[in-house]
Amino acid sequence: MLTTLSIILVFGLMVMVHELGHFLVAKKAGIKILEFAFGIGPKVFGIRGKETVYSVRIFPLGGFVRFLSAEEIEEDDTVSRQELINRSFESKSIWQKMSVIVAGPVMNFVLGAVLFIIVFAWFGVPVASNDNIIGSTVENKPAAAAGLAPGDRILAINGVDTPDWNAVTQQIHSRPGEKVSFKIEKAQTKQIVMVQITPEYDQQSGRGLIGITPNVVNQKVSVIKSTQYGLQQTAQFTKLIVTYLVQMITGKMPVELSGPVAVAQVIGEGARQGLSNLLSLTGILSIQFGVLNLLPIPALDGGQLVVLAYEGIRRKPLNPEKKGWIQLTGFVLLMALMIAVTYQDIVRILVK
Repeated sequence: MLTTLSIILVFGLMVMVHELGHFLVAKKAGIKILEFAFGIGPKVFGIRGKETVYSVRIFPLGGFVRFLSAEEIEEDDTVSRQELINRSFESKSIWQKMSVIVAGPVMNFVLGAVLFIIVFAWFGVPVASNDNIIGSTVENKPAAAAGLAPGDRILAINGVDTPDWNAVTQQIHSRPGEKVSFKIEKAQTKQIVMVQITPEYDQQSGRGLIGITPNVVNQKVSVIKSTQYGLQQTAQFTKLIVTYLVQMITGKMPVELSGPVAVAQVIGEGARQGLSNLLSLTGILSIQFGVLNLLPIPALDGGQLVVLAYEGIRRKPLNPEKKGWIQLTGFVLLMALMIAVTYQDIVRILVK
């Protein structure tokens, strides 16, 4: 139940904020909006505003904004046909139309930044503690192989007391390849045990390592600092996602795509780890959603921006029939890709 609610919350929030961006900028540009929908599929109910229907659809995993199109303008007793034409999406300038399209992805970046700021302001900024408690162990490394676990306290190494993390790392780093005696207080039982571990020599750093990380604690910071950290986090994740996409396209990284099934699994795991993790994960997914929507693929916002740029350069609208075929082709390719990655997700789960 928690996983289902989390999936609806995360996907619903990302898409609705995205569509809200389109909605607000379209309103500002004077475009008539026929419907603002939460969800997809058959309509459950709708409330008519002054000129827009605000509806809820049966599947709460998406949403859309439907603008007045020049093709569907009908005679209206209250306003002239020319006035309706002037309020259609097609009647606006290239820059206005581009602004409406790009507003969706921009709002996803804004959502990511806001969620990071909330996490830092409410829960604090994660920092490495200097106590002698193990925060995590790396799989298939000496510490994990010897039975060390998160929460265990390292009291001494080779008879030398290690009251803090600096003392722990000093002893480990200076003894690569040596069999070292660790005095450990187990987290669960509070028993004192002696463990023999041989630190591996790390060529990059030239030090001995056993595969442990320090305990992480949340440090309270001011709202100003939270905002600074939130914006930095947004910029860092955006850069990371864009870099990864470029490396996949250029062949420097293997193509590893995750579909809705894998994303749903990650969201469920994030929800089980607590509100802080769920909000941070939502921020990351929102940024990723914004970046992906800006890709120059037909049926995505980026594809529409490319078409609009082409029309701006040639100073002439693209033939509606050609534009329709481009959108249809992009949609078919997008659905095929979605089916492929979903199948890959299911196979990966079954293999596990």
